[in-house]
Amino acid sequence: MSELAVDLTAVNLNDWVGRSETVSDHITPTPYAALSAMLDRAPERPAVGAELPGLWHWLYFLPLHRQSEIGPDGHARRGGFLPPVPLPRRMWAGSQFQFHAPLRVGDTITRRSTIERVDQKTGRSGALVFVRVRHDIHVGETVDTPAALTEFHDIVYRDAPRPQDVAAPPVAAPLVDAAHGAWSHEWVPDDVLLFRYSALTFNGHRIHYDRRYVTETEGYPGLIVHGPLIATLLVDGLRHQHPLARLSRFEFRAMRPIFDIHRFNICGAPQADGKTFRLWASDHEGALAMDATAVIA
Repeated sequence: MSELAVDLTAVNLNDWVGRSETVSDHITPTPYAALSAMLDRAPERPAVGAELPGLWHWLYFLPLHRQSEIGPDGHARRGGFLPPVPLPRRMWAGSQFQFHAPLRVGDTITRRSTIERVDQKTGRSGALVFVRVRHDIHVGETVDTPAALTEFHDIVYRDAPRPQDVAAPPVAAPLVDAAHGAWSHEWVPDDVLLFRYSALTFNGHRIHYDRRYVTETEGYPGLIVHGPLIATLLVDGLRHQHPLARLSRFEFRAMRPIFDIHRFNICGAPQADGKTFRLWASDHEGALAMDATAVIA
């Protein structure tokens, strides 16, 4: 019996399905201005009532774990709200969003999070556990009003790397056809960019800033660019192309890690209906690193 099977015998991960937690926060202007500066936009603090751009709610509801609660990877120790998955590597696999009503600077917001599903699978690199969390964000101090934003967050836990592991073959990213309205912007993911985003989101995961840890312990070739940061850049690229548009739906799937040792591109292209956009990130080899779809109102 494998070590994973022994651990799963001791802890039934499905016992966490249905668990929920509720937290409140206040949309203040300084994180908004700080992310604007990080994205190389004007860093003025917005006025009360300014609408929060899509995905910028990630600047709030920060994970405020005590220092004594932090595990060796920089995340909170396993257990608590999320199930204690006995696998060492944790990544953000993707998310889906429905934007029902705007969130604005000055709002008090309340988020109810619920574990919707825990799935155990085996991939080419070994054991995998997928955890899906639903977040419903409401304006106000309770969850009695209709949600302004619904988010489904997919987390994947993986085995440690093994010498015999074979990487999945890359998928080629779409070509950028500027003649049909597509766009592309190059980003250089240096240490400072990754540090600033980690600081803004209070993300202690060491794979984003501790080069010795990420290369020697987790076996990656460099610091990993945050999945939510790439998704934010995709939406920001759409916002740059259509500054007055409001997101209605958005979803993304992480296909391949992007590391700080190479440049990458943020791309987008309008679809036939004029409201739907395919967004994607391509790495330095032209491989598809993140695939996304956005719909504007």
